[in-house]
Amino acid sequence: MAGHGVPPYAAAHADSRRNSMPPMRRSMRRTARRTSRRTSRRMDRRQQAAAPPPQAAAPPPQQATQYVEAAPAAPEADVYEDLKKLGNLHAQGILTDEEFAAEKAKLLDS
Repeated sequence: MAGHGVPPYAAAHADSRRNSMPPMRRSMRRTARRTSRRTSRRMDRRQQAAAPPPQAAAPPPQQATQYVEAAPAAPEADVYEDLKKLGNLHAQGILTDEEFAAEKAKLLDS
């Protein structure tokens, strides 16, 4: 086995590859491996701390159903809008005079 202070030609004839590597290089590689592992573990811990804990899907909260009556629509506004639409259709020639008069009478009677 080659140890510290052994010339490189003697280390080359050692049985294992680990002992054939110069001591300085071996320690550098070992240090790099350790640093890499430590960094990896540290990053894993940081990611776990930053991630929110997994939660089971909670059932949706049950609320009492409330029925709200729709506010009555302003009938005058609806009639006015319908009359405008009828007037536009009559002006475009889509409705005849008789059709326009009949629809207008229906709207004003309701």
